[in-house]
Amino acid sequence: MHQAVTMDEAVDLIPDGARIMLSGFMGVGTPDGLVRALAQAGKKDLTVIVNDAARPHLGVGPLVAARCLRKFIGSHIGLNPDVQEQMRSGELEVELVPQGTLVERIRAAGVGLGGVLTPTGLGTKVAEGKQVIEVEGKPYLLEPPLRADFALIAARSCDYVGNLTYMLTATNFNPIMALAGDVVIAEPEEIVPVGVIPPDAVKTPGALVDHVIGKH
Repeated sequence: MHQAVTMDEAVDLIPDGARIMLSGFMGVGTPDGLVRALAQAGKKDLTVIVNDAARPHLGVGPLVAARCLRKFIGSHIGLNPDVQEQMRSGELEVELVPQGTLVERIRAAGVGLGGVLTPTGLGTKVAEGKQVIEVEGKPYLLEPPLRADFALIAARSCDYVGNLTYMLTATNFNPIMALAGDVVIAEPEEIVPVGVIPPDAVKTPGALVDHVIGKH
C-alpha cells in the first residue's frame, strides 16, 4: 500500500547523491512540482536518467540550473544551454544514449532482464568499451539495464489505492520508469475514489507505487 506524503516529505526522502529517473518528453509528463521542490531544496550530486534535457525552465531544467546534478543520462541535450555549458566546464558528466536504447534499458531493469541487444551504435563512440555479441551472424551491442533509487513520475489521476492513469502523450516514459525505480513517487494532478479510473485505463497499478504526493 502506498503512503500519501506532502511535497516536503517527498523531497526529504531523496538524499544527495541519489540516482533518479525523471519522466517526461520535453517537459510533457514531468512531475514539475517535485522537480522545482528538489531544486529549491538544493539537492546535490544527483544522477538523473531522463529522456532529454528540455529547456532551462522545463523538465529537468530547474535541477540543472540549480546545479543539483552530477551526472545526466539521456538521449538529447540540444535545447538546454545550461547542460551544454556544465558539460563543457566539467561540472556535469553527460552520457548520451540513443532514445530507443534508453527506454529498452529501463524496461530491461523493470522486468528483470540482464540487458538488451541492439545494433544501434555499432561502429560509433557509443560502442566503446561495450561487449559485442553475435546472434545468427549479426553483431549486437550488449546494453546493461538502467535502474534507479527513485522513479519520479507524473500522473493525470491517482485513486485511493495508488492506481495511476496518464493523459495522451504525457504517458511517455512514466509506466516504464515506474517499473525500474526502487522507490516510486507519483505526483498526480488529481486523487479520486477507487472506481473512478476504469480498470482498463490503469497504466501503472498501485502495487508499484510507494508514495503519492497529496493535494495541497
